[in-house]
Amino acid sequence: MQETADLNTAQDAAERERPVLLQVLPALEAGGAERAAVDVAVAAAQSGWESLVASSGGRMVHELERGGAEHITLPIDSRNPFRIMRQRGQLEGLIRARGVDIVHARSRALTLSLEVVARRTGVPFVTTVHTTYPTGNPIKKLYNRRMTRADRVIAVSDYIADHLRTTYGLDDARLQTVHRGIDFSIFDATAVSAERQIQLANEWRLPDGLSVVLLPADFAPQNGQSVLMDALAKLNRNDMVALMAGADADRGQFREQLEKQVSERGLERVVRLRDRCSDMAAAYMLADVVVCPTTVPAGFSRVPIEAQAMGRPVIASDHGSARETILEGRTGWLVPPGDADALAAALTTALNMDQAARSAVAADARQHVEGAFSKRQMCHRTLEIYGELLNSR
Repeated sequence: MQETADLNTAQDAAERERPVLLQVLPALEAGGAERAAVDVAVAAAQSGWESLVASSGGRMVHELERGGAEHITLPIDSRNPFRIMRQRGQLEGLIRARGVDIVHARSRALTLSLEVVARRTGVPFVTTVHTTYPTGNPIKKLYNRRMTRADRVIAVSDYIADHLRTTYGLDDARLQTVHRGIDFSIFDATAVSAERQIQLANEWRLPDGLSVVLLPADFAPQNGQSVLMDALAKLNRNDMVALMAGADADRGQFREQLEKQVSERGLERVVRLRDRCSDMAAAYMLADVVVCPTTVPAGFSRVPIEAQAMGRPVIASDHGSARETILEGRTGWLVPPGDADALAAALTTALNMDQAARSAVAADARQHVEGAFSKRQMCHRTLEIYGELLNSR
């Protein structure tokens, strides 16, 4: 593979037979940072690195180890300043004992400890910035700036990269955009059996013959479930079902609010609130359109990528990384954040498409995301950055 050849060249230039990578993050439960860490760790192991990930553990550890990387359990999921000081000693001991060549921090809380340790040990230091942290006061801004002091700073989107330039004055010599990527062997319409779709449709109690609008996101105000509710009330259509599937972000309080809105607006026949789905590829196959009506810009969201990979049109708020992942008018539509009227209009357009239009969107969407947002590209570019740092030594 090209990735392996490129990495071997970097290894030879750095005169290292098997360089050691250490990625550090609080836990490996679920989320975009965790997914990227596991994907890169496995790719590094398969490319000849000794690939280590330190965290407090979680459900993704098995996948990591199955892919050939090694997990090291450390109690590093705390924000307590005294515990952070203890973390510093533990991390420095790990780096020296294992002869680590690259340290990659994927958490703001851990960056201060890792920066100090990396400087002490002389190991190149990489950070990944996944979101725009609050900068409401000088102390917060100073706290956030630690993410920009690494030898290389990876932004998960151009939106994040622009934020780092304008807010913190980060220079392009140390800044790299590496979009997150997905596994196209998983998100492939031809790979999802009818049985999987039927099983999920039965689990969700979907009625036959109705169009399906899917909003896959945890139940939280910023994810736009209330905006979609307002749009559905304006549409006043009974030929569709709107599925909102996700986990509770606040012990169920926001979901309870949504349930009240469903009742107050008379949307019981239209809206379904469901738990997070473990088979998202099948979920996308059940959908006629996928919506991401976030009220806060996302650093990077995988949902538009996954949906387009499955050939589904996407409607998203016109901010954040959605502007980089959706081709306006070709693979989906961008609407003003919080604008229920615009969302209702876009839903009408999407639901009224004929089969020829849907087929054209599906073809464009798959081609678009395959060319720009693959897991292989993400891992390859990240390993390139590691190789460049090894060469610079």
